[in-house]
Amino acid sequence: MATGGKSAAPQPPPAASSSSERALESVHFSSGNPRIEETRGVVVLHPDPPAAASWSHVPLGRKPRVCVLAVPNHMTYADFCRFCGAFVPHTLEMRIVRTDGAEDQYSVLINFDTQSSTDSFYKHFNGKQFSSLEGGVCHVRFVEEVHYTELIEHAHTSVTNLAEQPTCPVCLERLDQDPGGILTTICNHSFHCSCISKWTDSSCPVCRYCQQQPEKSMCSICGTSENLWICLICGHVGCGRYKGGHAIEHWKETQHCYSLELETQKVWDYAGDNYVHRLIQSKTDGKLVEYNFHGDHTAESTCSLCSGDAAMDEALLNSKFEAIVEEYNDLVTFQLEKQRNYYESLLLEVKEETEKEISAATEKAMSTKLQKLEVKFDKCMEEKKFLDEVNGNLVKNQEMWIETIRKAQAREQAALRLKDEKIEKLQEELRGLIAHFDCQSDTAQASNAISSDIPGGMILPVASESSSSGGVVGGTGNGEQN
Repeated sequence: MATGGKSAAPQPPPAASSSSERALESVHFSSGNPRIEETRGVVVLHPDPPAAASWSHVPLGRKPRVCVLAVPNHMTYADFCRFCGAFVPHTLEMRIVRTDGAEDQYSVLINFDTQSSTDSFYKHFNGKQFSSLEGGVCHVRFVEEVHYTELIEHAHTSVTNLAEQPTCPVCLERLDQDPGGILTTICNHSFHCSCISKWTDSSCPVCRYCQQQPEKSMCSICGTSENLWICLICGHVGCGRYKGGHAIEHWKETQHCYSLELETQKVWDYAGDNYVHRLIQSKTDGKLVEYNFHGDHTAESTCSLCSGDAAMDEALLNSKFEAIVEEYNDLVTFQLEKQRNYYESLLLEVKEETEKEISAATEKAMSTKLQKLEVKFDKCMEEKKFLDEVNGNLVKNQEMWIETIRKAQAREQAALRLKDEKIEKLQEELRGLIAHFDCQSDTAQASNAISSDIPGGMILPVASESSSSGGVVGGTGNGEQN
């Protein structure tokens, strides 16, 4: 658990109540307005009980004092009083302190009227969330003792022990007359808890010191927090010329000549190179000059406004005030006009730069698009050339195949003619053979008939086809001759 302050080395969980009483922890704290006075001290806390310990394991010999650690800064005094709720009437004193090393948190030292109220507060709020919307947890520790180490004479350990009680700044009643307890803010101002619970602001009702300290200013360029100057015209924060010189660079860039030093609250004029606090515009040359509010003083250190008649002095003073107002109006008008011209020039420069950038971007885009189109066109031309070559080769191949087909058709027709001629020849031969066979058959029949008719006759062999007809004829002739 982080307490936000310098504490002793963490001790192991005690095994017995006697060792728990000896293992105390010291937390350094401070209170008060650092610009006026500051009270520092040490609060001695009892250690947390072991995680597995029950409610019965509380420090023996404890006192009716507790410390609420690590309260977030956004909780105001009224918020904390509302958070305590029904336990506020049982409190004698609440003191808001800072724990060292925790600027965004504070702690609350609470004295109760009875030990039972203290134990009930510890049991009810230890480990409870401050709000359901955030993860901050209330951590309550029993307090053994509080020691004030510095400026003890400016702070009192317990308001209730004073012989003469001061009054509440809110209700103007004595602080000891309200049974609801006393709350001492972080700036060491005491109030009734019932009165401060109605104060919704985080600042003190007396000195307006806020427990939520503003963030430290730093240079908007280099981030340093030393020797800072803020422009009174646009609010630019820059470091001085003896650091990074960013404030004077801002003046050179914008011509905002008035800058306030944050440390001394003095106004510096970069144009005049000096400190100025009351400025008017001279009617003679139009320059800005410093005006002395207390009037012109003579060598004898006597005011010229105080030496005349009272009415005359009043009239002169009124006329001076009117002149000052008029001069300041003229000054503001002049500065506004100057700034208007300056910002118009900036707008014109920005417009010209924008137009140049647009033109350059357009040209770049057109050139890029043209290059892409040229590349695409070249690629298309290459594809067209390739397709033309492929088409020419296909045309040549088509002609070659047409010639090949024509030759094949001619060969086929020639083969068909040869085939037809051969078939015709074979058919003629077949007819001749059929006629020969018919002739032989007839001859054989005729021979058989003749041999049967002529006794002792003989059948002669048939001659060949070439001589068959002759043989037949000869035979016939011989037969006829016979």
